[in-house]
Amino acid sequence: MGTRRIDITPVSTPLRAVFAISRGAKTRADTVRVRVQQGGGTGWGECVPYGLYGETVETVTASIEAIRDAIEGGLTREELQIRMPAGAARCAVDCALWDLEAKLSGTPVWQLAGLPEPKPIETAVTVSLDAPEAMAEAARAIQGCLLKLKLGGADDLKRIEAVHLARPDARLIVDANEGLVPAEFPAISRAAADLGVVLIEQPFPADNDAALERRPGPVAICADESAHTSSDIQDLARRYDAVNVKLDKTGGLTEALAMVRAAKASGMGVMVGCMVAGSISMAPAVLLAGLCDAADLDGPLWLAEDVEGGLVYRDGWVEPPLPGLWG
Repeated sequence: MGTRRIDITPVSTPLRAVFAISRGAKTRADTVRVRVQQGGGTGWGECVPYGLYGETVETVTASIEAIRDAIEGGLTREELQIRMPAGAARCAVDCALWDLEAKLSGTPVWQLAGLPEPKPIETAVTVSLDAPEAMAEAARAIQGCLLKLKLGGADDLKRIEAVHLARPDARLIVDANEGLVPAEFPAISRAAADLGVVLIEQPFPADNDAALERRPGPVAICADESAHTSSDIQDLARRYDAVNVKLDKTGGLTEALAMVRAAKASGMGVMVGCMVAGSISMAPAVLLAGLCDAADLDGPLWLAEDVEGGLVYRDGWVEPPLPGLWG
């Protein structure tokens, strides 16, 4: 098969606009891109270090460097799950190894992974946290019909009302990123149901979400910051109706597959989500979306520039990745 080589490259890409959530705002997407070459094949992977969990570009790069010899010595994806913990670093390597296997075998990743044959997927498109009027204006400019509103503050209900008035045709996901108050949540949930909201994502902090065991309100509740890997599912199923599976947290496609299947087996709905990143990061999740109930994979739309041959987005739908990009 030939000698294997891995290259690790930090990438910083400016965004088209400020991306704001309840915890803060960003103007650049900082990622780590991995390329694994072997026997004439090249596999790509990319991850987003997540500061909430103590990850940085430097720590992720160091984690991958620490097992460089093992990777270049032929480490398998199965062995990788043991050698590296879940998180961004493992995600980049895991996805690169999937892509490499597809290139070397001539079999696409969706077949290797037992996924449905890829087809265009509807994706939520994010409306960044802002004043109600500004969020309404942003919503009008989006052509898709599934919008994800970032919340976090005293005017949250006004934000939802403004967007619903601007886009009465749209289905809304509201994402608090842990920023709501339990005492106020039942009223928000009841009002949201009349304003086109179909899902509320992570209303409370991950370590303070026991109030959800009462399932307040008529709108389904989705775990995000509370959810990391398949081992969390049984506990999450007591408090949440659905789970947002993100490859950067699961540590790649391998564990994300296990998490989706565990959630389905537990009766939970599944959304596959993303961080703000480009098409190499997004491509594995687009394939995984074939198993899921919903997708939130608009990351590349926020970038000022993406990789050549990147994913194609049209009217709120994303096309499957071409083999030249990934998989």
